[in-house]
Parts: sequence; C-alpha cells; structure tokens
Amino acid sequence: MIQLTNRQARQFLLLKHGLLGEYKFSEKQGVLDFARQVSCIQYDPIDVCGKNAELVLQSRIKGFTKGMLTELLYEDRSLVDYPDKNLAIISVEDWPYFERYRQAARQHAERYPEMEALTTQVRAHIQKHGALSSDDLKLDGDFSWQSAIHWSGGNNSSRSVLEQMYSTGELIIHHKKGTRKYYDMAKKYIQPNLLNASEPLEDELEHHKWRVLRRIGSVGLLWNRASDAWLNIWGLKAAQRTEVFRQLLHEYRIVAVAVEQMKDMLYCLAEDLPLIEAVLRNQEQKLL
Repeated sequence: MIQLTNRQARQFLLLKHGLLGEYKFSEKQGVLDFARQVSCIQYDPIDVCGKNAELVLQSRIKGFTKGMLTELLYEDRSLVDYPDKNLAIISVEDWPYFERYRQAARQHAERYPEMEALTTQVRAHIQKHGALSSDDLKLDGDFSWQSAIHWSGGNNSSRSVLEQMYSTGELIIHHKKGTRKYYDMAKKYIQPNLLNASEPLEDELEHHKWRVLRRIGSVGLLWNRASDAWLNIWGLKAAQRTEVFRQLLHEYRIVAVAVEQMKDMLYCLAEDLPLIEAVLRNQEQKLL
C-alpha cells in the first residue's frame, strides 16, 4: 500500500492528465495518445465555449486544434464515437471489446418487427446516396423504440432505425454537423479484423476487469464503491466489483493508495507507479 498526502495525490493526478509542468502530449499524435490513455472521452453536444471533448483536449494537448480531433475521428478513423460510459470517443482498437453490447442490441431488435423492412430501406438509401442523418430519411412507422445500450429512444421512426443500426455496429457516425449525426456503413471505415472480431473476453469477470482497469486508468485514482465511475458496465454489482478489485490486486495490475483524511482506499494502475514515485521524490514540486 502507498500513502500519499492530499497534495501528493493532487500532483499525481495532474501529472497523470498532463496538467502539471511541461506538456506531456503534443499535436495530433498527442490527441491520440491521450485518448488511448484515458480510454474514453465523453461526448457532450453542449457548446458554450467549446464542446466537452474539445475543452478536455485543449487543456492537455500542446498545439491542439478542433481539426485534429475531426481528422482522427472522421478521416484517419483511429478514433470512433461509441457508447462507453455515455456516448464517448474511444480508440477504434477497442471496438471488439464492446461486441457483447452490440449482440444485445441485435437481440433487442427482435422486439421491434417493424425494424427489418425499415433497415433494408436504410441500407438501400445509403448505398445510393451515402452518409445520411435522420432528416434525410422519411420512413413510415408507428412504434416507440428504446436503445438497448444507451439513452436514445423515441417514436421518430427514421431516427430510431438509424440509432438501432448504430447500436448494433452496422452503422457508425460518419461525421457531425453541429449536434446532428450523419451515419454510414461501418464496414467502409473499420478494418475487417476489428469490425468482425469476436468478443475477446467472453468470460464476464474478465470483461469486468478490463472495464474497471479502463475506468481507473481514465481517472487515475478510484475507489471500490458505488458511483457513476462504473456507469454502463453491465452486471457490475457490489459483489462483482469487489471480486474484480481483489483479483486485480492479486495480479498486481492495480495498487492500493491511502490518501490522508480519506476514509476509502483508492487504487491506481500498477503502470502509473513511476508517476507516484516521481511525486514522492520531489516533495517541493509546485503546482502550475
């Protein structure tokens, strides 16, 4: 177990996120490196002085511009929009690990028999016209739909079918105009070895371990207690979460960290120990 003062814990978190000292991340490659480090960056359409993802990156990436994120998402396709905690930006390399959610969405479609014919119409429309938004498509239908894997729902048939096909992974977000999403066939943009990969972690416990490691690595320090930190990890109840932490500690993939005046034990990734050691070696480091 590692013991930290409040100040040391703050310094570690700032170093982890590239917010202390010299820039840790730079230019377009830095955007990709940071996205891989934190595993997912939440997407939020609200734009007062920039969208959430842009503000997160602007504060951490030397020389960041909005165009860098757009290129990585919609030209290079190194990043992809997909539900993780909420609708998020994730590395396309992580696509296979969410196959269980796409499979659940495919099974969910069986509740909506109207979907099959409408889905065929969408495929034909995209083949003829290319990427589209729900405004470009007027489908007849009278049913109320709810996504199996994220928050979307409603009784707009065109939007429901597009979102359902997005949930199953048949469509991806091709680009956005403001808050409007445009969809195209995923097979055009995601490499077959990723798009068609089977679930890498079929065992639920192993999947939970992977998801928990991502969340701990995203924040830097997390505790084993109920919180929104575990949002949208299906089946991760208190007992399952405790077993995940027990195994990750036993495998030395996470390390327990006690922070002064905090009742709950925190945990960091074992790979982040060099950052903690750097903080412990430099007691006088000043926050910038």
